[in-house]
Amino acid sequence: MAVTTFAAIDIASYDVSIEIFELRKNSGLKSITRVRQNLELGRDTYALHKITLEKLQQLTDILSDYKRIMKEFGVADYRACAKSAFREARNRYLAVDHIRRATGIEIDILSNSEQRFLGYKSIASKGEEFQQFIQKGTAIIDVGGGSTQISIFNKDALVMTQNMLLGSLRVRERLSSIRHETVHFDRLVRELIHKDLVNVRKMYLKNKEIKNIILVGDYFTNLIFQNRNDLDKTETKAEFMEWYDHVVGSSPRDVADELGISAEMSSVLIPTATVYKELIEALNVETIWLPGIQLTDGIAYDYGEKVKLIRSAHDFEKDIVLAAKNISRRYASYKPHNEKLVEAACAIFDVVRKQAGLDARTKVLLKVACYLHDCGKYISLVNVGDCSYNIIMSTEIIGLSVRERRIIANVAKYNTQELSYYKVDGITDELSEYDYMLVCHLAAIMRLANCLDQSYKQKVEGIAVSKKDRELVIAVDVNSDYTLEKGIFRENVDFFEEIYDLKPVLKIRNNEVRKNG
Repeated sequence: MAVTTFAAIDIASYDVSIEIFELRKNSGLKSITRVRQNLELGRDTYALHKITLEKLQQLTDILSDYKRIMKEFGVADYRACAKSAFREARNRYLAVDHIRRATGIEIDILSNSEQRFLGYKSIASKGEEFQQFIQKGTAIIDVGGGSTQISIFNKDALVMTQNMLLGSLRVRERLSSIRHETVHFDRLVRELIHKDLVNVRKMYLKNKEIKNIILVGDYFTNLIFQNRNDLDKTETKAEFMEWYDHVVGSSPRDVADELGISAEMSSVLIPTATVYKELIEALNVETIWLPGIQLTDGIAYDYGEKVKLIRSAHDFEKDIVLAAKNISRRYASYKPHNEKLVEAACAIFDVVRKQAGLDARTKVLLKVACYLHDCGKYISLVNVGDCSYNIIMSTEIIGLSVRERRIIANVAKYNTQELSYYKVDGITDELSEYDYMLVCHLAAIMRLANCLDQSYKQKVEGIAVSKKDRELVIAVDVNSDYTLEKGIFRENVDFFEEIYDLKPVLKIRNNEVRKNG
C-alpha cells in the first residue's frame, strides 16, 4: 500500500510547530513526530502591527531547522500555514518573501475563515466521534493568540459561526499597561471581554440549546485543560471550574512552576483560561471534549482529502453553503427564490462546466453567490449590487479565502450591474485575469438562472438543460403565465453568448399553461 509522508507547519502567535504524518489510503493519518518551538510573533503584531527583524530572523532559523527535519524524514510534500500574527502584520508579504528566499519554504497566510475551517478538519480526523457529537447542539470553541471563534453545529450541520478579537495574546497586550495594578488579572480580562460576549449571546445564541463543547485550540488549550500529551479527553464543567478557581487564585510564578512553563507563558494562560470560562458559562453546558488535536492535524487531513487518500464522512463543502444560507437569512433574502436560483444555476453549470474548465470548487462558489446575490436589498433597493458586494466582503464565510469571497462578491455585483471589462474601467484591478474570467462565467450563469424566477413566484416546476451545436437549450415546465420571464431572458442572451459562445434558447414545454395563464 502506497504511503505518503507529509509535513504540516503551523506558524502561530506564540509558537511554531511542525508535525510529520504518514498518510495511507483508507486508513487515515498517523503522526510520526511533532516539534514545537516558542516564538511570540503575536507580541510584535498586536502591539506594533508588524513583524520585527529580530522575530523574523528567529522564525527563519526555526523554519531552516524544520526543513532539515523534513529532509531527514523523507517528506514528499508539505504545507506551512501562518495565522493572525502574520495576517495582521503590515509587512507580512515582505516577511513571506524573506523566508522564501532564505529557506525555500512557501508560507500560506490563512484568512480567519480558512484557519477555523482547518480547525474543524482537525476534529474530523477523529472520525465517528466528531460525527456523533455534532448530531446534537454542539459549540466548537477555538481560542487562539489573536481571536476566538465560536461555531454551532446541530444535526450534522453548521448553523452559526462568529469570530471575536478575543485572542489570548491580544488580550494580554491590550491590558499590559494596567495588569500589574491589580491582583485579580482575571477580573480585568472578564470586564474587557464582557461586551463582546453579551453581543454574541444576544445576536447569535438566542434560543440555541447547546449540549456539548468541543475545544479546538493550540498548545495552551491542552495545557489549560491539563491534557499535556494531546490525549482524547472529556471532562465536566464542574471539573474545569474547580481547576480555574485554583489557577486564578495562585500567583503567576506558582502557576508556572506547577505547569512547568515560563513565567512569561503563564501570563498568557489567564486570558486564555478566562475566555474559555466565560464561554462555557454563557453556553451552560456540562460536557467538554478535548479531541487532543492541533491545527497541524487539520492541515494534514485537508491535504489527504485533496490527494484522495482520505475520504471524510462529513460534508465540509455543505458547511460552506449552509453558512451562506444563514447569512442570507440574516439579511432577509427570499428563501424560495434562492432555492430556485441555485437549482437553475447548477443545472446550467453542469452542462457548460467542461467547456469552460470549471471545477467542483467553482460550483460551491456559484451556490454561495446565488444565496447571497441580493443580500444588499437589506440596505438599499436601488444600489443592490454595490451593497451586496460590501456585505459579502465584510462578512466571513467559513472555509472561503478572501480571494474566493472577492470572486463571489463581484458575481453578486455584476448580477445587476453592467460588467466592467478587465483593466479598462479600473474597477476590476483587484482581480487577477483568471479570477476575472471566473467572475464572468459565474455571473453569466447567475443572470440567466435569475431570469427563470424573475417574478419571485417560483413558476418553474421542472428544468432540463442541454447543449445542441452552439445553443444552450433550457426547457422548463411552468405553472402560470411566463411572459415576464421570457422577456427578461431575452435581455440576457447576448451576455451569456459573449462569455460562453453558446446562444441560450428558452423552451416552455407545457404551452397550454402559458396560453391560458
